Amino acid sequence: MIFLKGKNFCDLGPIPYAISEKKEILKHKARDIKNGVKFAKDRKNKKLPCLVSSHVGTIVKTGPGIDPVLQENKAVNIRLAGGRMNGLIIHPGEEFSFWKTVGSITKKKGYKDGRIIFQNKLIPGPGGGLCNLSNTVHLLVLDSPLEVTEFHTHSDALAPDGEKRVPMSAGTSVYYNYIDFRFKNNTDQDVQLCIWTKDGKLYGELRSERPFPYTFGISEEGHHFRKEGDKYFRVSRIYKDTYDKETGELIDKQLIWDNHSEVMFDYSLIPADQIRED
Repeated sequence: MIFLKGKNFCDLGPIPYAISEKKEILKHKARDIKNGVKFAKDRKNKKLPCLVSSHVGTIVKTGPGIDPVLQENKAVNIRLAGGRMNGLIIHPGEEFSFWKTVGSITKKKGYKDGRIIFQNKLIPGPGGGLCNLSNTVHLLVLDSPLEVTEFHTHSDALAPDGEKRVPMSAGTSVYYNYIDFRFKNNTDQDVQLCIWTKDGKLYGELRSERPFPYTFGISEEGHHFRKEGDKYFRVSRIYKDTYDKETGELIDKQLIWDNHSEVMFDYSLIPADQIRED
């Protein structure tokens, strides 16, 4: 990355930004060719028999400063992109790529402007809201033995937590087509990704041919909000926990995100008892 007087090259204007994007796309393609990556592309309508993990989330969010039109557009975008994933089979040794599966996001295909994060600001943008979908897929994979091979973060504080804090409820970033989310099937059996929407909910399942001998979970330590200058940040450490299915014994604890996310919602909604002064 090129820096000029404290600025990134891509921040100098539209042309430098386009050059930087093209460079990142070419780097991705070159790396895939060098590593001989085989991407998942087969699909089956019939579900594999064993449920590995599942997740349900509300698509449309409401609250102060949240544009309802952009939220409805997000629902359209998620339905279209999720339809491209539903039933996807990832054979042993194959890799899932969000963008290889979804393809381009254009108005001709029906995609609309939703909320995107650009230069740490929430703005309208094409295909906005698909990070919600990538995060759902990420949660499914974290609750499995599959290996995450590419993961980018944005803010994990896009909206207030509600009644209960859910670690990794946001934060998985994708941007067409070089900021990708990927995982590899490093097991000895087929797995299947099932994604669908219904009644304002996003449903996700990861399925397999046979049961796996382990169960998984996500835990969080040290969660709090911290003021830095005139901004607030969510701070925590998030782990993937692996348990023996028969004994319930914790056999592995892996740090997956040292979370330091800028709060993107109204600061007045941050619970006062969760703010720490360092």
